[in-house]
Amino acid sequence: MRFSFFRDMPLAVRISIGFVILFVLFALFGGFLTPYDFRQTSLLDRYEPPVFLGGSWDHVLGTDGRGRDLLTRLAMGAKVTLLVAVFGTLIGAVFGSLLGLIAGGRRGKTDTLIMMAVDVQASVPIIIVALFVLALFKSSLLLIVIMVGFSGWENYARLVRASTLSVRERGYVTAERVLGASAARIYLRYILPNIFNVILVQFTINLPLTVLLETALSFLGLGVQPPMTSLGQIMSDGRDRLMTSWWLTMFPGAIIFFLALSVSIVGDWLRDQLDPTLRNAGRQGT
Repeated sequence: MRFSFFRDMPLAVRISIGFVILFVLFALFGGFLTPYDFRQTSLLDRYEPPVFLGGSWDHVLGTDGRGRDLLTRLAMGAKVTLLVAVFGTLIGAVFGSLLGLIAGGRRGKTDTLIMMAVDVQASVPIIIVALFVLALFKSSLLLIVIMVGFSGWENYARLVRASTLSVRERGYVTAERVLGASAARIYLRYILPNIFNVILVQFTINLPLTVLLETALSFLGLGVQPPMTSLGQIMSDGRDRLMTSWWLTMFPGAIIFFLALSVSIVGDWLRDQLDPTLRNAGRQGT
């Protein structure tokens, strides 16, 4: 499928892609912007304001209640949030897509059981399950990634199942089946390439939800634990001083907000570009 990435791209999408790129660069290399370690404390520099509010250039975005440099902690928090969001979303995408392929290919009792599991997962608030599991077991980064990863697999399962049922009835797939092609060949060569667009779009839709879930868990104290940090934990640390040290909550909150918004905008645009029906309708409307 061919479409122009930049010529016909709306301004909002360009800005969103730019912000996502800047966020990734900041998460990967932001730690080199300051000479501090994100765990380094200095009680003499507690609650120092950002430089544009009269603070020192030694701490451009100010410090927190332990004198830790906020810019350094934001860089580390962005890295952890990016790690949890990407790998968590990948877990949900792989697990849900695999179950969707099995349900659409096998049908019968297998399909029924998988769709029952999908309905159960969709009916239980994932935040409640995550809070229960993380409170029951010792919280760790791996456990958080796993819990976040299984938060949206049911969406992939539903979409992939429906797409598989549609593709497997097409003429060329039926012809391959009649000619004796193996199930692995049919799935890998014909079905999976034709439904990859659906998985890609759902990935961009689930990614901001994963970011918000990780942020909520860390904000409530059940996510990433000290000495590690995340954007949600940084927000939680500053929630009691909103009136006097508002930058402790505003900066990580703004990053989370614009990241989730940017990924959602890009995801909607990708859906319109990869869906022939929506793309044709848009052209007719113009």
